[in-house]
Amino acid sequence: MTPVNPESSTLYVQSLATGVQVLRAFNTQRASMSLPEIASAVGISKSAAQRFAFTLEALGMLKKDSQSKRYSLSSANLESGYQYLQCHPLLERANPYLLDLNQRTGETVNLAEPADDCMVYIGRFSSLARLIAHVPIGQRIPMFCASTGRAYLSSLSDDAAREILERSDRVRYTPQTVTDVDALLTLVQQAREEGFACCHDQFYRGDLALAVPIWDAAGNAVAGLNLSVSSTSFTVKRAINKFVPLMLETARLISTTPPNPTALRPFRTEPRGPKEAG
Repeated sequence: MTPVNPESSTLYVQSLATGVQVLRAFNTQRASMSLPEIASAVGISKSAAQRFAFTLEALGMLKKDSQSKRYSLSSANLESGYQYLQCHPLLERANPYLLDLNQRTGETVNLAEPADDCMVYIGRFSSLARLIAHVPIGQRIPMFCASTGRAYLSSLSDDAAREILERSDRVRYTPQTVTDVDALLTLVQQAREEGFACCHDQFYRGDLALAVPIWDAAGNAVAGLNLSVSSTSFTVKRAINKFVPLMLETARLISTTPPNPTALRPFRTEPRGPKEAG
């Protein structure tokens, strides 16, 4: 078991941790950085930044512009992510069923797994007819506003779900994003009762997202199956009626054991009120 404060352990390799921090410091706002910028972003000295940048460049993880002397991530960083997906037993088992659901519905289908207070998208088959938003493999979406996140939270106890919601940075991504913890917990409880979660305009405008949990052999939710449609093409009621039965069937096929009994309860078909449409 990892200690509460792993940095206090004699097994903790600080230099390795700092090297990882340097790589993680690069993002959309800092696509390239000079040595002083790396030092500032990571909280290390310029000489330390120089040593780490030199080593990471030598390993092929960073590349240096010969003119500007600025560093940026190299494509080698994709290798570990690619290997992770190649070795992922759940994704390997799920992909044929995800593709089948995509072809049967003509809509975008995703598989996401929990990581702290977010869901990370590890599998995706896009709609050929319409693409609401570009969600690349590896993107993290906060649980509180993701249909897969609410589906996953619905598998937890109320106390566990509340703890995750309370420590989440609940940003209002759209005017409709629900950020109040009590309101979110009500939606999670509703998802638990109905066996699926519905998010309407929560992270992306125009996105109507449905999700159901994926279960492991021990009966624990380990991922979320998502199907997204355009809210200009579907009402909530029509989307639920058309897609949720197919999604539950797909989830049963992917899961190593039958889903939690709550996932088999009849799902509600009447339109939701404004409070529930989040």
